Amino acid sequence: MSDLNGYLQAKRDAILRRDEERVQRTDLLESNVLTARVSAKGRTGVREIRVRGFQIISDSDPDFAGFDLGPNSAEIQLGVLGSCLTHITLIQAATLGVPLNALDVEIKGELHPYAGKPGYEHIPFWPHHISYELHIDSPAGAKEIEELHEAVERVCPILNLLARPQEVTGQVIHTNEAAAAVSAN
Repeated sequence: MSDLNGYLQAKRDAILRRDEERVQRTDLLESNVLTARVSAKGRTGVREIRVRGFQIISDSDPDFAGFDLGPNSAEIQLGVLGSCLTHITLIQAATLGVPLNALDVEIKGELHPYAGKPGYEHIPFWPHHISYELHIDSPAGAKEIEELHEAVERVCPILNLLARPQEVTGQVIHTNEAAAAVSAN
C-alpha cells in the first residue's frame, strides 16, 4: 500500500469479509470481555498498563507527585478518544467509499490543577470541555464528508462512551500479606 487510499481498500475488503463471516457465525450474541490491568511500580509510582500483550506507562508531572515519565491518565484518555475517532473514520471512509489523502485528529480537554480544592470546588476535577477536530484531506465533496462525520459520531465506541452516561461498578479486594505471614507462623 503506497497511500491511505490503498489502506482504505484493504480495510473495505476486510470489512466485507467480516460481514460475510458474520452470517455463518453462531456466537454473535456473545459479548467480548475487554481487560486491562494496571500496577503501580515502587519508587516511582509509575502506572504500568497491560492490555493483551501490550504495555503502556502512565505517570504524572512533578506538580502531581510524578516524574513525567509518561502521559498522565487524562492525556491517555484524550489519546484513546483520538485513536478511536481515527480508526472509526478510516472504517467508515472505507465502508462509504470516501477517499482520504490524509487524516489527523486533534483532541483537547481541560484539567485544572486546583479543581475540587477549597475555593475551586466549582471546577470539575475530571477532564472536561473535551472537543475534537477531524482534519480530513479528501477529494470528496462536502456532503460526503458530512455523511462520513455523521457515521463516525453515530458508531464511535469511545466517543459514545464519553458522551453518554455510563454505570461503572467497582469493588476492593483487600489482602494483607504481612498479617497472613504472621498467622502462618
